[in-house]
Amino acid sequence: MDILVIGGNRYFGKRLIALLRESGHRITVLNRGSSGAPEGIEHLVADRDDESALESVLAGRSFDVVVDQVCYTPRQAEIARRVFGTRTGRYVMTSTVEVYGYEDSAAPVAESVLDLASVTVDTGLAWDDPEFREEHYGEGKRQAEAVFAAGRPPFAWTSVRVAHVLGGDDDFTGRLDHYARRIRAGEPIAVPVVNRPATYVYVEEIARFLAWTVEAEFTGPVNAHSHGPLTTADICAEIEKRVGGRTVFQEVEVGEVSPFSFVRSYGMDNSRATRLGYSFSHSREWLARAVAETVGRGGE
Repeated sequence: MDILVIGGNRYFGKRLIALLRESGHRITVLNRGSSGAPEGIEHLVADRDDESALESVLAGRSFDVVVDQVCYTPRQAEIARRVFGTRTGRYVMTSTVEVYGYEDSAAPVAESVLDLASVTVDTGLAWDDPEFREEHYGEGKRQAEAVFAAGRPPFAWTSVRVAHVLGGDDDFTGRLDHYARRIRAGEPIAVPVVNRPATYVYVEEIARFLAWTVEAEFTGPVNAHSHGPLTTADICAEIEKRVGGRTVFQEVEVGEVSPFSFVRSYGMDNSRATRLGYSFSHSREWLARAVAETVGRGGE
């Protein structure tokens, strides 16, 4: 297949490109030019927020599948629908568990819990402001999905709602390091009084799932995560084994808590992906490896 990947130059995106290439697909990467493409892969340079620039660089081009790794706002989704509506047979958007940010469910949430038809799309918000976009990450993804779902004419799209990702020595988030530093020093780790478990996925597995999705034909949203929710204590126990030290939780009623600690429950249900034919691993199969890759031996 002829596949365009928008973004995808780091973390699981670069793993996805490698997997697609190994499968024999023709890959083209599009980004703003701040980073290149792997050797031997065609590289298109354009700002995805600039519709005319996109139209220009894509003139005469079409793709079997477009994989959008960096669609964060409804404005970007609207541009994508216009630009790619006649240029691709299928559009795969990388979304997030954070689209369920308004949920608080003891049971894992299925895709249908979020009614995209009821989502209010507001392109007038400050989506061009990086700080605003980061603070409203889940809302931006939710509205972007709503644009793809509601637009006319019909558009063959799917959104992969990615769980919290762990693993890799190139994890740029710093979240596991946050814990490793405190555990090594025995410093308090702020968590909610009632700290809920969450769903996670290993970095290599989400790349494999996205590659599988590219070759599939289903449409609509799909949850992507490993079996076996994890608690903050589960993650910290593995970090403690790796770096030594001691985990000290400090329960707080109000104020900022540590990453991977959650006041509300909104773990995902991956039954749809299973019915479609994908078999996820269990978190116990990869958690120790993921921690070792990210924090290293002794944190070095």
